[in-house]
Amino acid sequence: MRNSAAENVQEHSHMVAVIAHALAVIRRDVFSSAADPGMAAAHALFHDSAEIFTGDLPTPVKYFSDEMKAAYNSVEGAALNKLLGSLPCELKKDYNDLFIYTDDEKKIIKTADKLCAYIKCLEEERNGNREFSAAKESILGLIKDADCEEADYFLENFIPSFGETIDTLLN
Repeated sequence: MRNSAAENVQEHSHMVAVIAHALAVIRRDVFSSAADPGMAAAHALFHDSAEIFTGDLPTPVKYFSDEMKAAYNSVEGAALNKLLGSLPCELKKDYNDLFIYTDDEKKIIKTADKLCAYIKCLEEERNGNREFSAAKESILGLIKDADCEEADYFLENFIPSFGETIDTLLN
């Protein structure tokens, strides 16, 4: 879709890391479940590293079919191996560990990624770009259907501030 505000993978990864950290803090401190906010943030910073080689493939294309998803996962795995292969041997394990997630870590990162997409849609709409309206509703549905209490908490307590101006937030 046409963007009114461009976003690069570095900006996106930073935002996903900030939100993944928040979700892990919420999981740990609000819902008393095990979570490591620092590790969630670190994993999220590197979650799209394969895109250095693959570029960003739109989500509807990646998940068009089981065959497409399998093919993309294979390409992504090869890209990560190429990236890791470019590192000195003594650093490979630590960076490789950033690409291995527990199921809980994966859920936090995927949810943070969806929340970032939702926030992007809100920003685009605020800038007058109606192309994101349908995507906004679709993504919100995915977030709510994910059965993630951290995401529900984030939506209720933090999303409203994303529509405010800095002047409004300071008063």
